[in-house]
Amino acid sequence: MSTYEVRIWTTREYQGRDRKTGKDRKSYRVRWEVAGREFGKTFQTRAMAESFRSRLVVAQREGIAFDKPTGLPEPMARELNSRTWYELAVAFVDMKWSRAAATQRKSIADALTTVTPAFLSSTRGAPSDAEIRRALYTWIFNKSQRDAEPSADLAPVIKWLKANTLPLTQLANAATIRKALDTLATRLDGGPAAANTVARKRAVLYGALKYAVELRYLDAHPMDFVQWRAPKNEEKIDRKVVANPQQARLLLAAVNSRDPALTGFFACMYFAALRPSEVMHLRDDECELPDEGWGWLHLSGSTQHVGEEWTDSGEMREDRELKHRAKKATRDVPACPELVRILRHHRQHYGNPGGRMFNAPGSRPGPVTKSTYLRAWRQARETALSPAQQRSVLARVPYHLRHAAVSLWLNAGVPATQVAEWAGHSVHVLLKVYASCIDGQDEAARKRIEAALATPDQQESARPAAETLPPICRDE
Repeated sequence: MSTYEVRIWTTREYQGRDRKTGKDRKSYRVRWEVAGREFGKTFQTRAMAESFRSRLVVAQREGIAFDKPTGLPEPMARELNSRTWYELAVAFVDMKWSRAAATQRKSIADALTTVTPAFLSSTRGAPSDAEIRRALYTWIFNKSQRDAEPSADLAPVIKWLKANTLPLTQLANAATIRKALDTLATRLDGGPAAANTVARKRAVLYGALKYAVELRYLDAHPMDFVQWRAPKNEEKIDRKVVANPQQARLLLAAVNSRDPALTGFFACMYFAALRPSEVMHLRDDECELPDEGWGWLHLSGSTQHVGEEWTDSGEMREDRELKHRAKKATRDVPACPELVRILRHHRQHYGNPGGRMFNAPGSRPGPVTKSTYLRAWRQARETALSPAQQRSVLARVPYHLRHAAVSLWLNAGVPATQVAEWAGHSVHVLLKVYASCIDGQDEAARKRIEAALATPDQQESARPAAETLPPICRDE
């Protein structure tokens, strides 16, 4: 609460005795009134009193609002009640925690851990960089872990961090913000961070500082006043990672020879453009697999591998809604006859009626683990690809099968709106990300330009033969 109703009186001098020494002593009291309430502050010297009073007078003359509870101009009140970066970052994590997915929690903790060293107020007695990062990531920015006492080796590091981060009033300094942004753009080894990593971490920092503005710890967002150029983010898919149908079938055959229970797992990514998390969540009753022809996969969610310390249940995995969808939303994806045959074979030999389609091997409950399918994919690349292809980025990770599927659909002429619906993208993102993977458009565009630039004689010779025939010979 603030007001402009302010009166400032002259400094009053008081004569008294020092309680400790008993000697005569003068004191000087500055008095002022804010919204009818009197405030005062006593100083030992006249110079200090007049300096403080002048700050009040200047604020009043410049039309700065005064804070009613403290009686101080708003900038002075914020400085008095200033929070540190440590307090803000912890409050931001706690505010986000209940509504954030486990993967988002990890992402927030990772970004705040990266940027916090740029907001340290001192290096005196500082722990090692590795100790600081471990304390920040595993305890300070993890609400579920912070509810318990820290381990003996982390306790002194946490105590030092609490006392040695900058007050938020200093974060308004452009040089401080620029230092933080430069820190986000640098890897631990000193090299430049990937553009998408910088963008993700910058968004978290922006959100944390926006929360400080929301709580009125800051007047304005300090990042809005810093002209900092982020690394250019190349969002288009590199066409070199996209496997053609022959290469994809060779990879699936290599998987089938070593890990036949995972053939359908990778086939869902290539033939239906599913994300790995969506394949892990896929259930037997969500697969419509007729004896012949096309089938359907009715997706209802995704399963994320995040680590037990980030989930509310304490389990390694977390079942979530489909990406960018409401909690109960579903997505239907067609299954081509080849995929239907593969999934019917999988259901017959490895199925779990009523349960997940793809489960961990043996008697272990739950879906197939990330480490299992990544190992199988590495082995398949070694078997199916030539040494030169293995060194390249061709289908380097299983997710590239999804890229290959979407690219294939687009190249086959399926409308972008339909591809976006099946793949779970917006049309804008689909065309922005996969534009470079649409083959054949360059040649068609060149032919249209040639036709537009052709002379009348060239246009006449290029007309279809039917147009040069007598009318009676044309098709009626």
